[in-house]
Amino acid sequence: MKTFDIPVKYKSPVISRIKETRRAKDKLKRDFKPTVLEFEKVSVLIARHFGFCYGVENAVEIAYRTIQEHRDKRVFLLSEMIHNPDVNADLQAEGVKFLMDTQGNRLVDFNTLTPEDIVIVPAFGTTIEIQKDLSDRGIDPYKYDTTCPFVEKVWNRANQIGERGYTVVVHGKPKHEETRATFSHSNASANTVVIKDIQEARELAQFIRKERPVEEFYERFAGRYSEGFDPEKHLEKLGVVNQTTMLATETQEIANYLKEELVKYYGLDEVTLPQYFASTKDTLCYATNDNQDATLALLKEEADLAIVVGGYNSSNTSHLVELLEEKVPTYFIKSATGILSEREILHFHEGHEQVSANFLGEKAHTRIILTCGASCPDAVVEEVLVRLLELFGEEGNLESSLEKSLSKF
Repeated sequence: MKTFDIPVKYKSPVISRIKETRRAKDKLKRDFKPTVLEFEKVSVLIARHFGFCYGVENAVEIAYRTIQEHRDKRVFLLSEMIHNPDVNADLQAEGVKFLMDTQGNRLVDFNTLTPEDIVIVPAFGTTIEIQKDLSDRGIDPYKYDTTCPFVEKVWNRANQIGERGYTVVVHGKPKHEETRATFSHSNASANTVVIKDIQEARELAQFIRKERPVEEFYERFAGRYSEGFDPEKHLEKLGVVNQTTMLATETQEIANYLKEELVKYYGLDEVTLPQYFASTKDTLCYATNDNQDATLALLKEEADLAIVVGGYNSSNTSHLVELLEEKVPTYFIKSATGILSEREILHFHEGHEQVSANFLGEKAHTRIILTCGASCPDAVVEEVLVRLLELFGEEGNLESSLEKSLSKF
């Protein structure tokens, strides 16, 4: 896989050593067992896969190269480069200004933009409408485009099935930048509707079965269906794609459910099914799949708590939290600064930050799961690891524990 020129401040010698050793010993990525660092009072179970993915590294490299090459010009980002507060703050410190927030609200008047300005498109991609707006202002929306290729793959899949007459059902968070972009690109060639979870899939099925009046569809999915959408006609032939950072199991559940609803309603068999349901397979990115598989492997281990590091608005990171909290107390933190003391931790839970006490428990030996999402720098993970070891007085033993752990692979 291609390597990228990433700023040193995002790198970690400790984490790089772990990743490189595991990669060299498991080139086909079949071993999802965690790397376990053993100490007298604590064990840290580090996920097999985590951290910057291909799309993020590509975006970060393009952004920093663009900044360096255009110090004499105004440089803008359409919105957050990725959902990580440290990376976005660093870019702003370099003089980059955000044109919009993550909800799509404009922070800068687009009328002030000139053809001389540099506008970077973030890894989530953007809508066709915004691309046209920039183009009309003399700004090439593709020149500094960091859209993840796996996001573009979803757009291409949606277009392919749309051209064959299927309606595209997008499984994603409706307000997420990527979902808004995918909806826009899918809408160019297909009738499209966005649903956020299996519950909404069940509601959509009521309209497939024509059990609810059309007017209720327009109210229930307001702002999430393409112009001219007619639920009586456009829910007969379906294909499912997703925001690339959703839970794989949920997307599969939604696809299977909608397929079975079509089978039952239209009396389909193996021969006639493809006429009504397009096989799209999985449109999650490889990093989302790897990180989720590695997290599922962590759930097989004995642990007292889990710490997940990343931006609170990171979709892929929040899904790792969801998986882990099914089994162990899980704390979602932005960085090492969230670990306030050996007694208290500042973490994100149920929509807001809160402080929890006695998060480490009282055991003589504590087992801690540690992972992060695809937009979190390795350096931040190392800082969290070292902070945890400091609480147990073990930071001086990191090198010996690392050497012993990696020698087992």
